[in-house]
Amino acid sequence: MRIALVAGEASGDALGAGLMRALRARFPDATFEGVAGPQMSAVGAVSYFPMERLAVMGLVEVLKRLPELLRLRAGLARRWRARPPDVFIGIDAPDFNLPLARRLKASGIPTVQYVSPSVWAWRQGRLAGIARSVDLMLCLLPFEADIYRRRGIGVATVGHPLADKLRPADDPQAARPALGLVADRPVVAVLPGSRGQELAQLGQPFADTIAWLQRRDARLQFVAPMANAAIRQMFERQLAAAGVLSRVRVLDGRAAEAMAACDVVLLASGTATLEAMLLGAPMVVAYRFSPLTYRLLMLTRLRRMRYFSLPNLLADAALAPEFIQTAVRPEAMGEAVLARLPSAVRGELAARFARIGASLRGNASERAAVAVAELLEVQGRC
Repeated sequence: MRIALVAGEASGDALGAGLMRALRARFPDATFEGVAGPQMSAVGAVSYFPMERLAVMGLVEVLKRLPELLRLRAGLARRWRARPPDVFIGIDAPDFNLPLARRLKASGIPTVQYVSPSVWAWRQGRLAGIARSVDLMLCLLPFEADIYRRRGIGVATVGHPLADKLRPADDPQAARPALGLVADRPVVAVLPGSRGQELAQLGQPFADTIAWLQRRDARLQFVAPMANAAIRQMFERQLAAAGVLSRVRVLDGRAAEAMAACDVVLLASGTATLEAMLLGAPMVVAYRFSPLTYRLLMLTRLRRMRYFSLPNLLADAALAPEFIQTAVRPEAMGEAVLARLPSAVRGELAARFARIGASLRGNASERAAVAVAELLEVQGRC
């Protein structure tokens, strides 16, 4: 069994690694190849080029990299059409993976997309193209599947792997000493993003928000888990520019520990908001695009959306304050952080977060592997 996979960023790498383990339990001799990050590579995936070459966000930013991305995608299509795998699985990164899947499906290769694009929020006209691209859509969120069933697209709801492994801390204060924090002083976790593009947009406003907060409450402790060394160096420069580098406990990784130990988390919109929700942490969410990207998105997508962070979308309610573009201001975000410090706020939000988390829980990697195995059986590949 040869299984082709393409992951485009760290969250997809984690999803892919879990799926590979579950597939290998069914197909012990399976081999995996394509585009992988460190977690998938550790499970045995052969990566043809670094996953980071696909990690680009924003319309303008994608246009700058478009020739390279098109060249990489065409190369994968040629490779796999010349020597077809038993199945192709695109993991998130829909703008890269769905066109690739369309070429492969046209050549008779079964295709799977693991993580639905946000067609429920925008671009529902994209469904016709998805139908031509994939034999099976693996959805993480419970409300997504009906959209595909109505269009006759094969679909399985698998839940979210993060919900299977993350639970709220019984006592956030008890988790603080291990991070070098004082147990009985309030903690704000700060996660400005895992990509350089995100730090360029959010890092300085987040650092300035820390400065604003520490001027108002000297008891506050700040912890900032960083995705890698380059991101850490970039954020430390921004913290220094705000005059608060010495006030922040900067960590290498350990994001889940930091969010479990905090009273409030200030973070960039993305998968980390789902992690914070599953850990029961009150949050303040922000996001900024380049000015041109934002103008283009407002013409096509964002103006139709009530919310942009996953917890609010799942709840269909404003559980977390959201700040986007020009609203990303230190005083506004700081006030929102202070409003979520009381323990009563955490208790109320934790109960609502727990109900949402339960709806996403159910051994997602195993369920995804079962759905892929059933597709392979129907297609006569196993």
